[in-house]
Order: sequence, then C-alpha cells, then structure tokens
Amino acid sequence: MSSRHRRWLCAAVFGAFGIALVACQTHPRPPTTVTVTRIVVETAVPETIFIAEAAEPEETATAEPEPRKDMVVCVSQEPATLYPYGGAMAVETAILHAIFENNYTTLSYAIQPQGLAAIPSLAGEGAALRQIPVEAGQLVVDADGDITVLAEGVTILNAKGEEIAFDGAPVEMNQLTVDFTMKQRYWADGEPVTAADSVYSFQLDANPDTPTLKFVTARTASYEATGELSVRWVGLPGFRDADYALRFWPPLPSHLWSDYTAAELLTEPLSSHQPIGDGPFMLTEWAAGDYLRLEPNPYYYRANEGLPYLDSVTFRFLPSADRVIADLLAGRCDLATPIDLDMAHTPLLLAAETNGLIRPYFQMGTVYEHIDFGVNSWQYYGDGDGRPDWFEDVRVRQAMTLCTDRQGMIDDILYGRSMLLHSYIPSAHPLFPGDLAEWPHDIQAANALLDEAGYLDNNNDGVREDPLTGAPFRVTLGAGANAMQQQIAQHFQADMRHCGIDVQPYFLPDAEWYANGPDSPLFGRRFDLGEFAWMTNREPSCFLYASWEITGPDTEINRAAGQPYGGWDGANETGWWNPEFDAACETAVRTLPGQPAHEEAHQQAQRIFAENLPVIPLFPRLKVAAAQPNVSNLKINPTQSSALWNLYEINIQEKR
Repeated sequence: MSSRHRRWLCAAVFGAFGIALVACQTHPRPPTTVTVTRIVVETAVPETIFIAEAAEPEETATAEPEPRKDMVVCVSQEPATLYPYGGAMAVETAILHAIFENNYTTLSYAIQPQGLAAIPSLAGEGAALRQIPVEAGQLVVDADGDITVLAEGVTILNAKGEEIAFDGAPVEMNQLTVDFTMKQRYWADGEPVTAADSVYSFQLDANPDTPTLKFVTARTASYEATGELSVRWVGLPGFRDADYALRFWPPLPSHLWSDYTAAELLTEPLSSHQPIGDGPFMLTEWAAGDYLRLEPNPYYYRANEGLPYLDSVTFRFLPSADRVIADLLAGRCDLATPIDLDMAHTPLLLAAETNGLIRPYFQMGTVYEHIDFGVNSWQYYGDGDGRPDWFEDVRVRQAMTLCTDRQGMIDDILYGRSMLLHSYIPSAHPLFPGDLAEWPHDIQAANALLDEAGYLDNNNDGVREDPLTGAPFRVTLGAGANAMQQQIAQHFQADMRHCGIDVQPYFLPDAEWYANGPDSPLFGRRFDLGEFAWMTNREPSCFLYASWEITGPDTEINRAAGQPYGGWDGANETGWWNPEFDAACETAVRTLPGQPAHEEAHQQAQRIFAENLPVIPLFPRLKVAAAQPNVSNLKINPTQSSALWNLYEINIQEKR
C-alpha cells in the first residue's frame, strides 16, 4: 500500500484547521481569577448598522406585532468571495450554509440527509458495488489508488479484492455506482432546483480553471442526471471510495451562471458577491469592510415549517478577535464563533457566564492530542544501539499510560470540558468498540507492571534502571511550539516521577518538529517520546499505525516487517508494527462502509491498538463559541465544518 496519508492529514490538521499549531493554539491557564461585571468599549462603529428606516405605523386596533428577531454575528474575517468554488475561509463556509441548503450534514461522525431524500448505503439502498469486466486500454484506479491506463504489469485489485498484476486478459474489477435524489427545492428567485444544476456543479468542479482539488472528479467515470431530481455517480473501476455517500455535487444556479466560463465565475459579481442560493437566507446587502446582511429566502422549501426563525442575520466584520469578544460582552453582538474563540478565552467566558452576560459553548473537535513512543527508531538513534530499548516491551507502554493522569490534564488544561481517549477515535464514534481495553490512572498498577518488566530502582535514587545496561530510565519528550502541548509535556513529566521515570521535555520550532523524516526528529524516528496532534474522521485512521506507513526511505526494506518503508512522508513515526493489526487495518481500508467486514475490521484494529498502545491517546481539542443568553438552538458539532450549519433553526427568544 502507498504512503500518501500524512501529507493529507497534515494539510487537514495544520491547514484546514487554520494550522493547528497556530490558530488552534491553546495558551496556558492564567494564574489569576477573572471577574466580569460590565465591559464598555468606546468605538466609532455604529451600534446598530442593520436597522432600516420604517414608516410611521398607522393607528389600528390590531394586536401589536411580534418583535423582530435580528441576530448579529461578529467575526474578525470578511469573505473574499461567496462563490462556493472560489474560497475556503471559515467565514465563507458559515455564510454559505445560510445561502445554500445543506444537502447532507456530517454530525457526530455520521452522515444525515437534509436537502437529499436519503443517504445511499451499500448496506441499504442507493449504492451498489458491481463487478465489471475491464480490458487493456481502459482507465482504472490501481492497487495504490492511482489513476492509470490498464496495461500488462499494472497491479490492481480484482473483484475478489485480490492484488494481482494485470496480464492482458480481461479481468473483473469492482465499480461503485451511487444514486441520489433531491427534495424539491427552489432558488431564491423562484426557479426550481433540478438535477441538471447538480451536474452543472460537477462540471464546474472538474474544470481545470476552477481552483479545487480534482482527486474525486478525476476518479469519476460519469455523473449524470437520471431524472428531474435524481443523479447517478459512477466511479472508475478500482476506486475504493469510503466517502461514496457524499458524491453528490451541491446544485448551483445554472440558469443564472451558465453564460459565464469557469474562470469568469471566480470574479463575476453575480457568483462571487451576489450569489442566488436555495438556502434559508438570501444576501440583501454587503457593505465592504463593515457588514453583510441576510434575510429569509421567500422561496425556501421549508418556509411552511416556519423556517428560518430569524428575520435577519447580520455579519459584522471587526478588526480583531479581541474586538469581537469585547463587543459580544458589551451586547453589540449576539454570537461569536470558533473563528475567533479558543481555549485561551475560557477564563473570561466562564466569568462572563457567571455574571449572566453570555453563554459559552464548548464542544470536542476532531483534532486530538497524543504522546507517541519511539518503539523502533531509525538507524543508530536507539533500540539498544545508542540508547536502551525502553519501549519495545508492551508492559512499559501500558505502565506509562497507567501512570499518566490524563483526566488531570483535561481538568487543568481544558477546564474539564474534553474527554479521555482510549483509541484514535472518541467513544462517541459509531465505529468505536464497546469492549476496548482501558488504562485508567493507577500509579500502583503502573509501578507493579514496571517491576514485572524488570525496570527497578536499584540504587534508590528515585529513577528506575534498564535491566540490561543499568542505565537510568531517563528519556526525552519532544513537542512543537504549541503552548497547550508544552503544558501537556510538563504534566507528563510530573506524572512520570511517580513511576520512577525521568522525562526531560524539549520544544522545537514547528517547521523543524513536523518536517519530513531526514530533517525531523519526529518523523525521522529519532526521538524517545513525542507529543503532537492528529485528526479524527468518519473513517478511523488505522493506517497511522500500520507497518506500510513506517517512516523511512521507500528504497530500503524494513527487515522487521519484510517490506519497504513508507517513505519519509509516511505517518507511522513510532516504528511499531503488529501483523494482526496490519491485517485488520488492511481489511478495513479495502472494504467500504456498509459492507459486513468493514465495521468489524475497524473495531478489531482498535482492540489491538488499545492493548498494545504504540501511543498514549490523550484528549480532543475543543471548539469554542459564545452567545447572548437569549440565543437558542446553537448546535456546535465535532464533525460539522461550521458552527452555523443550522442557521435556519437558530433563534433568539426576545428582542434585546
């Protein structure tokens, strides 16, 4: 199997998350108590920028009208564009949730239909894995996931899942076919949304002038309308797509945009600054550098349900996150999102909540912290040739996990708002097994395991010794520049003293700590212990600990595993490998959601991981938001991209 995973994960963790090393950075808890009673900020910005002049009401005996529900969201970003294929800013995603309908949601590591009638599944309806004959000259996806023209010698997976070299004779391969049906919806100008609008969206996404990743569109055999509201996606033969249930392209208004080229749509005002959508709101005003105003879409297909609840939403663009917080506490904003808030603001937010000013929201995210063991190091760094082989014995890894007060870390660093992890996915994940081994904080049990493994403190200096060399159990723990990770290292250092292990933390610039193997102690497998973060997904990332991902030159053979190293951009920097884990993980990644073996393989891989502990899983980082106390239905979710995904049902109980 090929090793391309870490580049994608790093892009996700350190890119899409605003680089977890910077924007997701969490700062140490201040030592002082914060008290908030009232905050007054002098500003030249008008307190209300969204109230239009109204005519004098006529005297009437009718009942007084309901107060308007005008919500103000304050952000320190302004969209560069609102063309769905033109940008990737967090504020753009939030606003597009209001202008365009969610075809589906991705709540809690699962997929739910919203604008679609149903989510297709191989276990139910709407998706099929067909066996089709392929011949030389056809475009296929090979066993490594690369697109290739089928020719003799190309390694593919046949319909039975067997890895074979194509010999020129026709062979059967698997091909995914997935059907989608939309609910009847309408554009904000009253025109119906059709399947042709979804096909148009696919064509734009696939166009080389559109700045989007082409990984999926390039592996698409066809995407066609099968009815007024239905489409069918067909993958190239051999494309094992775990996200097949998401292969619906969000409709775009072809009746308004089709006269423009893909390149023109990137800057055309009709698409970039005045988009017409099918969502709960429509854009009515955009004052550059100041605010953007949304009002209900009169043709929203759920209007008969009373949605959306709000009469308007105004995004105010402020110069900094500090200004956002100040205006929220002063009552000039109704809502601040994770775009501007993080754990560093927690003391202030909790104090403001105590005084009844705001309501903070804390939700576990998809980025999780862990401490990795240097089980098998590179060349002369360790493993008995340079340092004792501290971590090869699973009892040592288990003991150090027992000795780590992970809940104490959560309570002290994250104010008790996160949860302890036992695997590389959280217990809320649908694929989390219920019978997983757990290692609660137990210093007595930890010391007993270390004694059993032969690591004793023979000279009574408080530090155990290696049974073979007599070297003191003194190791280093590396981390990057992230302040929270430095706190974790300090906690871990203190915990290990209770078990006779001397840990010396060191911290490197991010560019050095996270570099590829030859230039990095972490991915170069030249470390004792390493602290950093990965990201969880709907599909558990078992490959992070697979033997084929062990970092090292892919031109050399890993003699222990009997296969080439995974390249210096591989993911498994621990060097740990386990044949049973490999087998379970390979089954998991070569089957698809909805197939019988898929769930069991993922769960079996986690059972082996939790027993062997190549890393100490710690806890997920948090998403943080805050709102006025009268804001309701704000539902921040770990795996939904924006805190405003459900803007259609967010409400305010009364006018302030």
